[in-house]
Amino acid sequence: MLQEIIIAGFGGQGVMSMGQQLTYAGMLEGRNVSWLPSYGPEMRGGTANCNVIISDEQVGSPIVTHASAVIALNSPSLDKFEDAVVPGGLLFINSSLIERKSTRDDIQVFYIPANEIAEELGNKRVANSVMLGAYLAKAGGGVSSESIIEALKNVLGPSKQNLIPINEKALERGAELV
Repeated sequence: MLQEIIIAGFGGQGVMSMGQQLTYAGMLEGRNVSWLPSYGPEMRGGTANCNVIISDEQVGSPIVTHASAVIALNSPSLDKFEDAVVPGGLLFINSSLIERKSTRDDIQVFYIPANEIAEELGNKRVANSVMLGAYLAKAGGGVSSESIIEALKNVLGPSKQNLIPINEKALERGAELV
């Protein structure tokens, strides 16, 4: 099993926390993992992306150039990383913020209105969990939702444990969309 994922968006959209959750979840499941963050100079509001690798084999490099999946949370991220998806791979597009459609016909594309769903749930900051739920439902062989929830406890830290239930709902809603 090998999952090579690129997650990209604006700073503040939860890009890094999504990558951390996947990485922690992979570790909890005994897999070899790698997480490589990349920030634009502006931090919040600037560009942010991360490379995540989850594998049954050793990870030789943390850099993902040919992704099995790309999760694009904004238009510049889709423009930059759409071509990185391998033929037959998965592309998840936050259709709340991205108006254009994918130009690829050799991959599976999922349009997720993540921001709208997050607002319906009562917290606009869980849009990343909606996207992550969609990814988990379609990626197969990656990591389980249970491991993601356990990993979220580490990512959020002890002071934000009250956010776990709404993130669980967001994960479920994202999975339902695909």
